Amino acid sequence: MVSLEQMRASNAQLKTAMPAGLVAVFAGATSGIGESSLRQFVKNTVRPRIYFLGRSKESGARVSAELKRLNPDGEYHYLSVDVSSIKAVDKVSLEIKEKEQAINLLFLSIGTMVSGKDTEEGLHYPVAVSYYARIRLVVNLLPLLRRATELRRVVSVFTATKEGRIDTNDFQARHVPVLSQRGHISSTMTLGLEAIAKEAPEVSFIHDFPGAVKTNLGKDVKSVQMTVLTAVFKVIGPLVTIPIDEAGERQLFFATSARFPPREAGVAPAAGVPLAPGVGVARGTDGKAGSGVYSISIEGESAKPKVEQLLAEYRRDGTLQKVWEHTEGELVRVTGAASV
Repeated sequence: MVSLEQMRASNAQLKTAMPAGLVAVFAGATSGIGESSLRQFVKNTVRPRIYFLGRSKESGARVSAELKRLNPDGEYHYLSVDVSSIKAVDKVSLEIKEKEQAINLLFLSIGTMVSGKDTEEGLHYPVAVSYYARIRLVVNLLPLLRRATELRRVVSVFTATKEGRIDTNDFQARHVPVLSQRGHISSTMTLGLEAIAKEAPEVSFIHDFPGAVKTNLGKDVKSVQMTVLTAVFKVIGPLVTIPIDEAGERQLFFATSARFPPREAGVAPAAGVPLAPGVGVARGTDGKAGSGVYSISIEGESAKPKVEQLLAEYRRDGTLQKVWEHTEGELVRVTGAASV
């Protein structure tokens, strides 16, 4: 386990260990974990250039002002987008690609509690937001990540280390039982990142579990069940949740530490902030240290052997290939192209 103190010590080295002018894209950064992580990144870097995505222009203006206060030397661009639309994701991807030649970090925390409906593009709404939009951003911006001469990393904040059985007849989880959905979607996310990593060994990919953090996720859901859950959470939440600022500090460590290097250095090293004594390179999803794709817990620990064995089974029996063929097939169906 990596202690919070060790994470904070690593984060404190960012200004000297990493060059000025790091370029980062944050999707889902106008509230919750994404916003907290963005604030920590801006506080701990020198002259960062940030693109952050969200739906609310009002929230975008608020966050922009806060970032400018935290680091006046940075450059901040808010892009308004409804990520449930893959075509809209393509549009903002093109905006970024027109302005940048390279990206150091793609941080993904977009999500929703809304379910039971499809998007206008024919995707199951919660999976469109939490999975397809994230994967599309990775695929679209991968050429820019591969060109970076320093840090090259993708972080997807979701349900890592909770990987479970995938229903290959229902990739979009329209009919997967509620108790099985987390394992199904978690495995889909990890395998999706593994498929992309095969084409970009010089980029590191992290799927992480943030723990219980009090956020506004679920505020747009109107149901009796959500009302009850909200009431219960108000009582027990302070006893079991992680403070939002701490969640951001942990995510910054995941996003920048050399504990999670790419499988291959490529044209330039991209490991991140050097490791402190007592902190080693993490085990990848294939069970090998430093293999480039990581499923990690809130403590920065790799998934347990049981999960690694399941993922190995999915590689052997062709499930990984099926996941990617389905994913790419849906994205091409919606947009007409594998990427922009």
